[in-house]
Amino acid sequence: MIRPAFRQQPKDGFFLRAEFAAHFASLLEEREKDPSFLGNPYQIYGGRSLHTRSHGEAFLAILQNRFEKGLFLLDEPESALSPQRQLALLTLIYDLVGAGDAQFIIASHSPILMTYPGAQIVSFDEENLRGIAFEQTSHYQVTRGILEHPEGYWKYLSEPDEKTP
Repeated sequence: MIRPAFRQQPKDGFFLRAEFAAHFASLLEEREKDPSFLGNPYQIYGGRSLHTRSHGEAFLAILQNRFEKGLFLLDEPESALSPQRQLALLTLIYDLVGAGDAQFIIASHSPILMTYPGAQIVSFDEENLRGIAFEQTSHYQVTRGILEHPEGYWKYLSEPDEKTP
């Protein structure tokens, strides 16, 4: 069972999907056009519209500038992030968790994110949920296999389907 525990009750929490980044960027643009909104809605995101960045860069800017304290539920954050940006996310998570200010529950297929030190990885691959090491995940095994032996994977992937005439 997963139980959030904090030294102090967090003031807020987030459920964030990578797909939300474009919608969030549009909401900031609406704020910019709103005459009753005082200030620059982009100030904490580098001073410019998130739409002027790649999807991954905009998503990472949201994470880096909005995550402070709290419980964060992330659904496949790697879908917007390159491997290097996944490492930047891991650094952010590590710093926040290390300060005792945050907890993260992440649904992910990324072997990179699964390397987080001390992460509890729960497999949903079978009927009963169970904890496993990241090396036991199918995502790790497939990634390692294709990186170590791409020719074997491509041979399998390029074979004609025997069921098709």
